[in-house]
Amino acid sequence: MNGTLNKVILIGNVGDDVKIHQFDDQNKIGRFPLATSETYTSRDSGEKITQTEWHYIVVRNKLAEIFEKYVKKGDKLYLEGKLKTRKWQDQNNQDRYTTEIHVNEFTFLTPKGSESNASSDYSNQSYTPQKEEPSTEANEEPDDLPF
Repeated sequence: MNGTLNKVILIGNVGDDVKIHQFDDQNKIGRFPLATSETYTSRDSGEKITQTEWHYIVVRNKLAEIFEKYVKKGDKLYLEGKLKTRKWQDQNNQDRYTTEIHVNEFTFLTPKGSESNASSDYSNQSYTPQKEEPSTEANEEPDDLPF
C-alpha cells in the first residue's frame, strides 16, 4: 500500500452539550466530549467492569450548526472523522497537546421521541457533506432519461 489513512469511527454517547465558537459571519466550530465504553468480566473476581474512554469531538460550520441545534447530552451518535493533534501553551507556558476527532460524517442513533432527543427532526438520520460539482454548461437542462 502506497498511501496512508487517517480515519476514526466511533459510536458513543454525548457527554455534554455542544459548545459553539463563532469566528466570523461564516465560520463556526463546535466541541463536545463523546464517551465510548466497553464492559468485560474480571477473571479474578467475576465482577463486570466497565471502562469508559472520553474523546474530544470537533465539528465545523454546517455540521456545527446541526449539532448545536439537535445534539444534546446523552444522545447516541455514530461518527466518522480523522484524528488531529493540536499544540497549545498552558498558563505556565508549557507546551500541551490535545488529540481531537474532526467529524465529517455522522448518524443520529438516539431513537426519535426519546427524552434526550425529543425535539430532534434528525433522529436516525445521516449526514454526509456533498461536494458541489461544477456545471459544464451555464444553462443545462435536466435529463429525462432514467439512466
